Amino acid sequence: MKKITTLSVGALASAMLLVTGCSTNNGNQETAAQSVSITEQSSANEKVGYSLGYMMAEGNKEAVGDLNLDTFEKGFRDGYEGNESALTQEQMQEVLTTYQQEQEEKFVKDMETKAEENKTKGAAFLAENAKKEGVKQTASGLQYKVITAGTGKSPKATDVVEVNYEGKLIDGTVFDSSYERGEPIEFPLNQVIAGWTEGLQLMKEGGKYEFYIPSDIAYGEAGNAGIEPNSTLIFTVELLKVK
Repeated sequence: MKKITTLSVGALASAMLLVTGCSTNNGNQETAAQSVSITEQSSANEKVGYSLGYMMAEGNKEAVGDLNLDTFEKGFRDGYEGNESALTQEQMQEVLTTYQQEQEEKFVKDMETKAEENKTKGAAFLAENAKKEGVKQTASGLQYKVITAGTGKSPKATDVVEVNYEGKLIDGTVFDSSYERGEPIEFPLNQVIAGWTEGLQLMKEGGKYEFYIPSDIAYGEAGNAGIEPNSTLIFTVELLKVK
């Protein structure tokens, strides 16, 4: 989660450049920034300003999604032009700190809500999935289906394995795939999520399985990149080699 912690020049510049990526809060007025037209024929100085603004806005707009652009632009211009500030440094720091705390509290509540929803959805998915032909379930709750049995050796938890895989959410969204990258991956089997460590030990080299992994043996409440808290995951895995 992005944070606003100081009134440093870098933080101010990042916030300032949100202006180019959002529409004004007052639809009846057009700011000077909105009236500027940027084309390939614009001066280098104009294009530098626009490019910097656009790229930094993309990376910061979620941090201040309810930014009042009118008061923001006034504050930026006053600071940039050396005008007297309408607020003291202490007042500005206090309001930004309070805003950050409120946003962090909201973020935590949102994640808690998502975690509960995902836990419920995951349990319902696994309950139905367990009824499908060919799906087996272990004591941990891990479900799997054998696509190709394989004929080589099975790995131990301490082995390094080479695999191809695709990871999906239960809604079908692909969040990771060695197939898309065009090359397999290898890793120590005891350094991945518990569902993988358990599941791959059921396989033999040359095998291809589909795993349905409950959140408590996946990424749990923490989640991961592209994975919300308490998400049930689906992995299609080919065990290429045990090393």
